[in-house]
Amino acid sequence: MSEEVKTGGLDLDALRATVTRQGNHVRELKASGAAQETVTAAVEELKRLKVELAAAVAAEEAESGVQFDRAQFEDLMKRRMFYVPSFEIYGGVAGLYDLGPPGCSLKTNILDEWRRHFILEEDMLHIDCTNLTAEPVLKASGHVDKFADLMVKDVETGECYRADKLLEQHIDQLLTAPELTSERRRELEAIQLQADAFSEEQLHAQLQSFGIKAPATGNDLTAPFPFNLMFQTSIGPEGNTRGFLRPETAQGMFLNFKRLLDFNAGKMPFAAAQIGIGFRNEISPRGGLLRVREFPLAEIEHFCNPEDKQHPKFSSVAHLRLPLFSAENQLGSGKLLECTLGEAVAAGVVNNETLAYFVARTYLFMVRIGIKPDRLRFRQHLPTEMAHYASDCWDVEVHTSYGWVECVGIADRSAFDLMAHSRAAKVDMKAAVRYDTPREVELPKLTLDNKLIGKTFKKDQKEVKQMLEELSLEDALALESTLASAGEAQLGPNCTGAVFTITRPMVSVGTVRKMAHEGKFVPAVIEPAFGVGRILYAAMEHSFYVREGSEQRRVMGLPAVVAPIKCYVFPLRVEPVYDKPIGRIRAALTQLGISNRLDTSSVSIGRRYARTDEVGVPFAITLDPNTVTPSHFEFDTVTVRERDSMEQIRVPVEEVPSLLASLVSGSMQWSTARTHYPVALSSEAAAAVADAAGAGDTERPASASDVRLSQAVVVTGLDRRCGRFSRPAEAETL
Repeated sequence: MSEEVKTGGLDLDALRATVTRQGNHVRELKASGAAQETVTAAVEELKRLKVELAAAVAAEEAESGVQFDRAQFEDLMKRRMFYVPSFEIYGGVAGLYDLGPPGCSLKTNILDEWRRHFILEEDMLHIDCTNLTAEPVLKASGHVDKFADLMVKDVETGECYRADKLLEQHIDQLLTAPELTSERRRELEAIQLQADAFSEEQLHAQLQSFGIKAPATGNDLTAPFPFNLMFQTSIGPEGNTRGFLRPETAQGMFLNFKRLLDFNAGKMPFAAAQIGIGFRNEISPRGGLLRVREFPLAEIEHFCNPEDKQHPKFSSVAHLRLPLFSAENQLGSGKLLECTLGEAVAAGVVNNETLAYFVARTYLFMVRIGIKPDRLRFRQHLPTEMAHYASDCWDVEVHTSYGWVECVGIADRSAFDLMAHSRAAKVDMKAAVRYDTPREVELPKLTLDNKLIGKTFKKDQKEVKQMLEELSLEDALALESTLASAGEAQLGPNCTGAVFTITRPMVSVGTVRKMAHEGKFVPAVIEPAFGVGRILYAAMEHSFYVREGSEQRRVMGLPAVVAPIKCYVFPLRVEPVYDKPIGRIRAALTQLGISNRLDTSSVSIGRRYARTDEVGVPFAITLDPNTVTPSHFEFDTVTVRERDSMEQIRVPVEEVPSLLASLVSGSMQWSTARTHYPVALSSEAAAAVADAAGAGDTERPASASDVRLSQAVVVTGLDRRCGRFSRPAEAETL
């Protein structure tokens, strides 16, 4: 996207940055427990800025003329069955969708490209773990405790509602009353701002005080209770083992770390990858494939030494200039960085080489599968967004008709996950690096008052001791320094967010030196996590367009490498003489793994082209009477049509499979193919106009004029040989 966009004197980038700064300010005020009047004023200013930004963006879009007709797009998605609501004939269920033939093939092709681009090229260890996850695993990871929202039920019907949202919506209605005093308005806004922070008891009291009932029936509501966003189930017929459908694929890779390390002969660093399904019981799914309850994921866990996050292949991408939206610029100019990836790492904008390398590889992948580079950016998490354990995190955001949508998260998760499972399962999750020669190392030496720790922390004493013993030298010395100056220090948070207060008498920290042949460490994890469903949607939206001058001809301009079907075969006539060349072509294409379909319908060739354009087929092979007439100079040749340009070239049948293989893989561009074979300019443009009103599936017998139009090819001015044909210097249009 452009570095600077101005509308009516407004700098949109600067305005966006102002909104970001104000949002960050609001979060900081809430976290610090600022006075309610201060928070309320800050929120009102944020709302005002958002309204101003929305108006400016709308004006900019109207001025540029760039519009996206989502209704047309969604009609095509449903009509051509890219995706449809699940259980549609029964009314459907929100947040669940089925992929039809083109959508399913597109998803498969995107994942195949992901495997090639990451797993094969980066030599990753590919695993496949179960969708069912035992409760202790997700307890250790924090999901059991953190994935909960407070819910209420209709006491008569049992219908569930998110409690804080009911309170917020009820207050929204109250705030519309014109007779409301300013004092009462501030009071209501203060309650609304705290809705998602209330405890069960506090939220219940608020619902009772406002007399809030079930919206659908007006019935009474139950007291609020925790609702976990994970799908819970029982494993085994006895029902004694509690489990969940996994909310992410990452945990299986963490749990199998030791076996993966052994499989990799103990060598570090290495990466594991997994493609699978995640499940989240979203309360209000919306936005089609963007927020659903069952979704495909592709995740990578790159395990490395926390003290060495260099990447051996970083130099191959360091020169790239990527659309980096740093935290500093979000709060400052609102513009993308103007530097190479190498410069960003050197300046500390991106935390380390390995993280930056995956940023670059992700960019190359997204562009290859059809995401437009000018509608793609890498947004760094702000300090108020960053997870407590993360060193750095960048979201890959793609601009769609819904705005900027997060499709990939690339995070340096430090050693948090492995340490959490190590503590919970009491399993060593350390890796080792052998030194060429023994070296002297300095290690922390802790002296603990076990009796005092036990008396203070009771059931948490084992976890506290383990957390202390796992401190790195740097963290242990920092703890000692704080204890010496303040008399107490904070330890944590752990996986559930708990923080423990350590006092001076509980621990003293010293150091010890010893000779070591190897260094042991709990690996840090760099995690690129791909939301495949969102990427799928973004690729489809970015590829959709309408042919200029023909509003009824809609096209899915998907790259050939991920297109659901690579080519269609069209005989102009349904006669036995066509069967042999059709069979030869299709068998050879299938042998090369090039998906293809045959269309022998009686509609005009223009309509057949239009139908394939709608499902994103990049190439069409047409057999005409010349193909099967031995006495004709074009015998045993066909035309190959390219979807976006609508150009056609004349190609010998025996060369079609290898040509299509090169075009589909991207090793040859269409512009190059045009120089190797004669360009056959048909009057499809005229036929397209004639057929514009009938671009759907309605069939009619082909007329004589249809056949003449489809065969109308003029080649003149032969000036050089191209195989057994001549490439035209100039072609006349009819």
